[in-house]
Amino acid sequence: MNFSSVLQGLVAFLWIAVVGMIILAVVRAARGYKVRTLSVAVLVTAILAVVLTTISAGLVFIQPEERGVVISAIAEDGYRREPLQPGLNWIIPYFESVVRYPISRQTYTMSIAPSEGQIQGDDSVAARTSDGQEIFLDASVIYAIDPAEVVKVHIDWQNRYTQELVRPISRGIIRDAVSQFRVEEVVSSKRFELQEFITERTKEMLAQNGLMMTDFVLRNIQFSQEYAASVEQKQIAEQQAQQARFVVEQRRQEADQAREVAKGQRDASITIAEGKAEARLIEADAEAKALLLVADALRDNSDLLTYTYITKIAPGVQVMLLPSDNQFLFPLPTLEPGSNLQSVLPTPMPTPVPTPEATP
Repeated sequence: MNFSSVLQGLVAFLWIAVVGMIILAVVRAARGYKVRTLSVAVLVTAILAVVLTTISAGLVFIQPEERGVVISAIAEDGYRREPLQPGLNWIIPYFESVVRYPISRQTYTMSIAPSEGQIQGDDSVAARTSDGQEIFLDASVIYAIDPAEVVKVHIDWQNRYTQELVRPISRGIIRDAVSQFRVEEVVSSKRFELQEFITERTKEMLAQNGLMMTDFVLRNIQFSQEYAASVEQKQIAEQQAQQARFVVEQRRQEADQAREVAKGQRDASITIAEGKAEARLIEADAEAKALLLVADALRDNSDLLTYTYITKIAPGVQVMLLPSDNQFLFPLPTLEPGSNLQSVLPTPMPTPVPTPEATP
C-alpha cells in the first residue's frame, strides 16, 4: 500500500465524518439543542478534508511496471513531455491528470483455436506462398511499450496500440514474408529463415511507433485441405517407391548370395577334381613303379611268371591237364588257403637209367 492510497482513504473518512456531523447537527438543532461546538467541528473537519483532498489529487504513485503520461491544462502542448517515473510524483491538482501505461511485456496471439487469441474464433493468418499455395499460420508477438516513448504512444495510439498497431503490422509482415518462399520451404528448410525475417521486420516497424518487440513465435503452420491431401498422396507414393527400392535391393542381395554360393560350389568341385586327378597321378606313378619292379624281377627269374599264374588260379582248379604228349590225367587236390602248391603236386617218377649190357 502506497502513501497516496492511504491519503485517499483518510480523505474519504474525513468527508464521511463531515457528512455525519452535519446530519447530527441538523438533528440536534431540530430538537432545540445548541450546535455551535458541533458546527465548529464540522467546519474544521470540512476544511481539513478539502486540504487533504487537494493534496491527494496532486500526489500520484506510479508502480514499477508503469509509466504515467501527464495531461496538463497549463502546459503549452497540453501534456508534459516527460513521463512520470515509478514512485510518488506531484502534479498540479485539478489542472493535470495522469494516464497510466504498462511497460511490462504483453503477448498478442493470433490462433486458429477459438479460445487462444485475443479475438474469439479463427484469428490465424492466411497467406499465400510464392507458388500460390494457401497456408494458415498461428503466431504470437511478445512486445512492450518503450518506457522512453510512452508519451509518443499516448499521442499516436492511446490505448488502441494493440488492435490498431500490433495486430495489422504483424499480420501484414507475415503475409509479405510467406510470399517470398515456396510452400515446401516454409515448412522445412526455410522455416527459421522465414521466422527470422518476420522477427526483424516486425521489430523495426514497432520500434518506429514506440514499442519494443521481445520475440516472435511461429506457433503452427497448416495447409489447405487440397494441399494436405496431395502431400499425403506424395508421402504414400514415396513410401511405396522406398519399399520397391528395398525389394530390389533385397533381390540383388539374394542374387549376390546365390552367385557366391555357386562360386563356392564351383571352387569346391574344382578342388575335388584336382584332388582326384592328383590322387590318380600318384596312383598311376605307383603302378608304373610297381610294373618296373615286376619287369626287373621277371628279367632275373623267368619261372616267376609261371609261379604267379599258378598261384592266381590255384583256388579254383580241380583238374590239371598235362601236355598232349602225356597220356596221364591227374586229379588236382583241393588246395587249402596257405597250403604249399609244391606239397600237393605229384612227385615225378625218376627216369630209369638204362643199364649197360654186358659185353659178351
